[in-house]
Amino acid sequence: MSIPSTKSFRWHSLAPLALGRVYCTPVESGGQLYLIGGCDESGSPMNTCEVYSPEANQWTTLPPMPTPRAGVAVAPLGKQILVIGGMGIHRNPLSTVEMYNVEEGKWEKKNSLDEAAMGISVIVKDCQVFALGGMGSDTCPQAHLQQYDSTSDIWHALPAMPTPRYAASTFLQGGKIHVFGGRQAKNPVTAFEVYDTEARSWAKFPNIPCRRSFSSSVMTENSFLSLGGLQQARGSKKPKFVRTVEVFDIKQGSWIKTTRRLNMKTKRADFVAAYLQGRVIAAGGLGDQPAVLGSAEALHPVKNRWERLPPLPTARCTCSSIVFKNWLFVMGGVSQGPSNAVEALGLMDS
Repeated sequence: MSIPSTKSFRWHSLAPLALGRVYCTPVESGGQLYLIGGCDESGSPMNTCEVYSPEANQWTTLPPMPTPRAGVAVAPLGKQILVIGGMGIHRNPLSTVEMYNVEEGKWEKKNSLDEAAMGISVIVKDCQVFALGGMGSDTCPQAHLQQYDSTSDIWHALPAMPTPRYAASTFLQGGKIHVFGGRQAKNPVTAFEVYDTEARSWAKFPNIPCRRSFSSSVMTENSFLSLGGLQQARGSKKPKFVRTVEVFDIKQGSWIKTTRRLNMKTKRADFVAAYLQGRVIAAGGLGDQPAVLGSAEALHPVKNRWERLPPLPTARCTCSSIVFKNWLFVMGGVSQGPSNAVEALGLMDS
């Protein structure tokens, strides 16, 4: 696979969202890009559901979700989209589960979770939905692993995660769900655990070497990368933004020793990260500067160093993002307030 030059990448400013928002959830279903829920400028959860048409470069508003919420977990199931939990209008975690039928344009209420939760992580494997962790109504992190059967509309409890957490990074590799990072209240979690969907059992993997919150995670063909974040300082010192990059080699089953040369160019946390066209991408976020970041960079997998990309047209943090049709879409987030910007990074000739 040839590695594209950073000069080959460009940002496209696309049709903006009708309203600025944060904590909205993107999902691809049937070759379409949907954006679900979020918080508006007043911090109130929204019931908005939209679909983006690349050909027309426009957002179309769909029937609203029955339950306004933000930070939902979303699972595409053929021509249906399952929307799980999230934060409700009273700033409370929800147990609500609703299904949107793409062809009929209708919402349907489904069986709720056993416990309310926000910050749930979701994996879809063979039309089965796995929901992991979350923060409950008591603000405590959960260790739940639940499997949803869409044919019977039943949630099945599976063996719990060894480490309770919410907002964890989850990746499906083979028949195994890799879970690492996340949070317990204000504390970052370093535990890395793997669930075997065939054996229905958990295994503990080596912890992330460094404790960081608001870091980002990416999976490539051969590795998992943990990028940047806010590193917890010892004693009374304040946490600090870092450029740290840590690499877990999937074949070796261990974190490999890296040098400072592999660190990102810019210290950043709460930023967008993705694997795009053979490159790990990092863009936007918060750093040592008083303003949000617009800088973007890409890791060259052979040279093992970061190279600058054209900056994000709208500097911001806390964005929603998804790789869709070989473009990295960055939506909403926080600039001076909630942003309605939609921008996509891709190759010039794609």
